[in-house]
Amino acid sequence: MTIAFRIIIAGILIVMAVFFTGAAYTVREYEQVIITQFGQVKGDAITDAGLHFKLPFIQTANRFDKRALEWDGAPNEMPTREKTYIVVDTFGRWKIGDARLYYESLKEERRAQSRIDDILGSKTRGAVANHNLIEIVRTTKGRIPEVETPAAENDAAEEGKEVNPVEIKQAIWKPITKGRNKIEQEIFAAAKEELKPLGIDLLDIRFKRFNYRPEVSRQIYTRMTTERQAIADEYRAEGKGEGDRILGEMEKEIKRIQSEAYKQVETIKGNADAEATATYAAAYNKSQEAVDFYEFTKTMDLYRTTLSSDTSVILSTKSDLFRFLKGHGGKQADQ
Repeated sequence: MTIAFRIIIAGILIVMAVFFTGAAYTVREYEQVIITQFGQVKGDAITDAGLHFKLPFIQTANRFDKRALEWDGAPNEMPTREKTYIVVDTFGRWKIGDARLYYESLKEERRAQSRIDDILGSKTRGAVANHNLIEIVRTTKGRIPEVETPAAENDAAEEGKEVNPVEIKQAIWKPITKGRNKIEQEIFAAAKEELKPLGIDLLDIRFKRFNYRPEVSRQIYTRMTTERQAIADEYRAEGKGEGDRILGEMEKEIKRIQSEAYKQVETIKGNADAEATATYAAAYNKSQEAVDFYEFTKTMDLYRTTLSSDTSVILSTKSDLFRFLKGHGGKQADQ
């Protein structure tokens, strides 16, 4: 084999390698490919995974992701129907539904994200402007929050009337007609139709967060703090009043118990004294000597309790107090 022949064979191999390198391409499971020739789309999107071929050098394989992609919108300040300015943060998911339309209108994901920002931002702003804040924030129409029983229920219960749960719910929360989920669906339906001609399939859109403007938030927090402080003061006042009432009733009960106890003590003492007197009378009334002895002992007890070393008493000699000093039996001793 001559050198010239080897050179020819090597050249052919190089040309074939360059040809197959430029002509063959691989489509992955999560990709779809659009073939363009001099900037013009040739055929539909290739979505089957595997090895594919194209004309080298003059045709280009443009790859696009066919998985669900994320869209995270920037927080934007929007007015509600009652002119309350809130900062709305939204997010969504989308995918390339028609790769040919997508390439012809947008060509790249960066431009697609920008277009989605414009459309979803516009639809969200319109939806927020057409609804009150409570409609945007609340989700469930029939929600009954766990709060204290309203005054309406208390009044109805006191009057013996049947309580209507609907009236109670409306007394606590303002009624809503749609709610956040319904508004999200309206935004989704409107944006989906507008994105479809761009080859984009919108899969979902959700509100992520609602915030007031910083200066409004500070005013709201201050008002909420003041309201909560007022409620706390009211509870403290009610607690103090209830405490004073309980203490008053306790003191009243203590006095009643003490009065009952004193009454019982005096009754017991009176009964005991009466029983003692009856016992003494029964013991000393058996004979005249016993009666005289009883009078003598009682008189001696009286001397001990009334007379002392520094006591001066001026009494008549005929006083009964000194009759036992006159002698036995109350008579003057013969001396």
